[in-house]
Amino acid sequence: MKIIKVNLLQDFSDAIREAVAVLKSGGTVVYPTDTVYGIGCNATDYKAVETIYRIKDRSLEKPLSVIARNMAWVKELAAVPTKLEPLLEKLWPGAITIILPKKSIIPNIVTSDKPNVGLRIPDYELTEKLMAKFGYPLISTSANMSSSSAEASDDKEAGNSRWVIETFKPRMWQPDLMLDAGELPPSAPSTIIDFSSVKPRILRIGPVKPKQLETILGIKFQ
Repeated sequence: MKIIKVNLLQDFSDAIREAVAVLKSGGTVVYPTDTVYGIGCNATDYKAVETIYRIKDRSLEKPLSVIARNMAWVKELAAVPTKLEPLLEKLWPGAITIILPKKSIIPNIVTSDKPNVGLRIPDYELTEKLMAKFGYPLISTSANMSSSSAEASDDKEAGNSRWVIETFKPRMWQPDLMLDAGELPPSAPSTIIDFSSVKPRILRIGPVKPKQLETILGIKFQ
């Protein structure tokens, strides 16, 4: 795994160009986000997504999430009801993953052959510039091992670049590149809300809590 140090307060366009070259070749990249470090690849590339599963030692029965650049991208990837769009614009960009019915552009391997996909628009300059340059949505899954018996605690560690590097160093399957921005501000992985059915449900509580969501959206969750 090649490591490129990134200072988010300085120009990191060279690092973005190198990451895009890796992604265009079907490779995998570890990158910082507004929550934790994620492992990503072209979300529309079956073989690249398959590699993510191998790197994480993740069961193919566990779906992966996708990050998009903006709402226009989201609507190309998933079916967004017209009445839901204003609500999503209140939630994004930010640390909230929304479950929606996927479109065929998303390979079934991403969603474990399920009809819905988890999507998010991060509130983060680096991911915005990376996707703008690359032109495709990215897989976004925490930079840890899915086989770990302590995966929940590992999610918290995934904001520490040194921990991420040490986690993958002994592995045969490794990401091709890491954009190392140092230790990220403490954060849990994103809150997950399922909007694929009539009644929205919170599947995982993250940085944005249920009470905040109820206030923002004016709805009650199950």
